[in-house]
Amino acid sequence: MGKHHHHHKSKNTVGKIITLVQLVASGTLTIMFWNSGMVPEKYLIPLAVLLAALFAATFSLQFMRKPARILGIVLSVVISAAMITGVIAFNKVNSALSNVGGATYKTDNMIVVVRKDDPAENIMDAYNYRFGTQTSIDQKNNDKMLDDIESVIGREPKIVEYETLPEMAEALLWGRVDAVVYNEAFDGIIEEAVEDYADNVRVLYQYGIDTEITKEETDIEKPFNVYISGIDVSGPITTNSRSDVNIIMTVNPSTKKILLTTTPRDFYVPIPGVSGGQRDKLTHAGIYGVDTSMATLEALYNIDISYYARVNFTSLITIVDALGGVDVNSEYEFSVGEYNFKKGVNHLDGQKALAFSRERHSFEAGDNQRGKNQEAVLTAILQKAMSPSILTSANEILASVSDCVETNMTREEMAKFINMQLADGASWNISSEAATGSGDKQACYSSGSQKLYVMHPNEVVVADLSGKMQRVLTGE
Repeated sequence: MGKHHHHHKSKNTVGKIITLVQLVASGTLTIMFWNSGMVPEKYLIPLAVLLAALFAATFSLQFMRKPARILGIVLSVVISAAMITGVIAFNKVNSALSNVGGATYKTDNMIVVVRKDDPAENIMDAYNYRFGTQTSIDQKNNDKMLDDIESVIGREPKIVEYETLPEMAEALLWGRVDAVVYNEAFDGIIEEAVEDYADNVRVLYQYGIDTEITKEETDIEKPFNVYISGIDVSGPITTNSRSDVNIIMTVNPSTKKILLTTTPRDFYVPIPGVSGGQRDKLTHAGIYGVDTSMATLEALYNIDISYYARVNFTSLITIVDALGGVDVNSEYEFSVGEYNFKKGVNHLDGQKALAFSRERHSFEAGDNQRGKNQEAVLTAILQKAMSPSILTSANEILASVSDCVETNMTREEMAKFINMQLADGASWNISSEAATGSGDKQACYSSGSQKLYVMHPNEVVVADLSGKMQRVLTGE
């Protein structure tokens, strides 16, 4: 009898331990929710009360007869498993937000390029090479790169200077120099000017220069502007490169209004702090870093932009697919390759959404329409991402996005924003506008004397858009 009694007691202990595990897991999840700042109080308090009640129930069942005890243990195991799954999932959300947010620097990827058939395997083999450089732009980074080469090869490199990027690139192809040194962000400009360049050269050495981007003090609860830059680069998202999509997202959290304003990539504008008043294409501002693109748009529209988000455009596919496709409104009926788009709402997966965003030849307005279509895709993504249904697949989405988006919004600011959204769950009113202009060919600061296609801003439209942004910000 005594033995049996003892056994019963130990079983009981197991039950109590299992319910204590449940208590710890429930407590951990509640504290994580609380610390994250994402979950509004109106949900937190009922959740904490519910979890406490569940613990009280499963724990008190351990003091009853055997069937009740076993029921208590089964319930407790199920609740604990749910809590532990919740903790892991929420941890992932948190680390993805930290991964995406809080960007504080930009990277200039400096490269040494040689001809494709060059025998050199590494920079040491280029010890005696003549290095071509250009003197028109980006001198600061050039100098840093030459210092780095000197410290690696142990001697001052022999340098031949050229005035412009294309001249330097041609000198390499013709064998006048053995290697050239420049910022990888200029690749696109060289390829536009020098035929077959990319096919005949290879990168021998690279050196990343990180520069801090300072961020002003902001309050996410007040209206703000975000610069969304769509870039087309492979490799790390911090790397400076041309910005093909340039959208200002004006957000007013209290009126729940979002205005998307797209500016054509070929807009012909001065680049503050870089071009010395000379004009250049807006897309080229991205070469000097995302902060330079922001400064260019701030000057154009006379506004203040607090945040940026850089999105790798090829990653658009991943984002749309993770959302389970999006419903995009098309102004026109058109076809691209095997894809057909009807006028009105189209349900698009990632591949289709990318084709929709890239097409410009089907429209009279070419690039202007392309900008509108990109906004339509972004609008569809935002609408889906702001809807409550998103919570079920939030992890998947964040995991797929964390490598291809970067923003200077901190994890705390994003959490606060999520909290506001969950607290009132109101739907947002999203509208979009596009700047327009007229095209011709002009010399651009970044590409030297070679004339490129540019678009002269329509000043009336620009002033009108600037007013519209102001009105969203002031809540009129």
